[in-house]
Amino acid sequence: MTTTALKETVHGDDPPGAAAREPRRRAGRIRRIGLPYLLLLPALLLELLVHLVPMVIGIVMSFKELTQFYIRDWGTAPWSGFGNYRVSVDFDAPVGEALLHSFFVTVGFTLLSVALCWLIGTAAAIFMQDTFRGRGLLRALFLVPYALPVYAAVITWVFMFQHDNGLVNHVLHDQLHLTGKPSFWLIGDNSFYALLIVHVWKGWPFAFLIVMAGLQNIPRELYEAAALDGAGMWQQIRRITLPSLRPVNQVLVLVLFLWTFNDFNTPYVLFGKAAPEAADLISVHIYQASFVTWNFGTGSAMSVLLLLFLLVVTGVYLLLTSRGRKAADV
Repeated sequence: MTTTALKETVHGDDPPGAAAREPRRRAGRIRRIGLPYLLLLPALLLELLVHLVPMVIGIVMSFKELTQFYIRDWGTAPWSGFGNYRVSVDFDAPVGEALLHSFFVTVGFTLLSVALCWLIGTAAAIFMQDTFRGRGLLRALFLVPYALPVYAAVITWVFMFQHDNGLVNHVLHDQLHLTGKPSFWLIGDNSFYALLIVHVWKGWPFAFLIVMAGLQNIPRELYEAAALDGAGMWQQIRRITLPSLRPVNQVLVLVLFLWTFNDFNTPYVLFGKAAPEAADLISVHIYQASFVTWNFGTGSAMSVLLLLFLLVVTGVYLLLTSRGRKAADV
């Protein structure tokens, strides 16, 4: 009887072989947990090589007097400390003054572009919610600017903005007679508006796509109930659509801001290496400081300052939006 009680105490109610299966279960659980991280490892290594390593090298270069004389072996360039940063932020000197002007141009361009992209994309997405003939074809046409390669799209606008034989001047001056004479769109003050038009034309379909996806999560019953209560279209948009799209819009605005502020391809293809003063975006300005004047140390310092600015703006924006969500939940 003592032997039987001892066996019951040791084994309890476990079935035979349970103790042997427990290590196998634990090993299988470890494999299931570790498999996703193992699959992500190649992507993380590639991200490290493509982004983080050049970022670290750029930060190191910003502390060196790296000019064309040391480009063959940049490691031998003399150490300058914060000298490149002092030159960049000395707004009384030509380099700092030009950088500050480029920063203000980029801020104004970014705010206008993001606002117009969001407004046009949201209006088009709301319009596409209704069922009508040809809606699928119109959706596909709306996405064409976003799907086109940047070079092919922007170079087409370059020909359209030509002074003598461009389509824009032909329509505005020759047909509609809105201007007294053909305008120069790729130089002077008009270059800012030309850049803004091209960027909005290219970027609003992304906002349209994101907002249209967010609208699918809004129950149709809310609109039906609002219509029964006598709410019109504008009241439904204001009281139902926009509040429901707030999480989507918060992410969308941040992404559009970062993409627009860092955009290099559009102004470079539109204007070339030397952008007009009115359209001197900071991305092209840093390129000119690095690869035109051959002062890679100063250009790297400007890039680091731009990175810090975007990190601060992103952090403040996320903090404010998170507080707004918490206040709305309360």
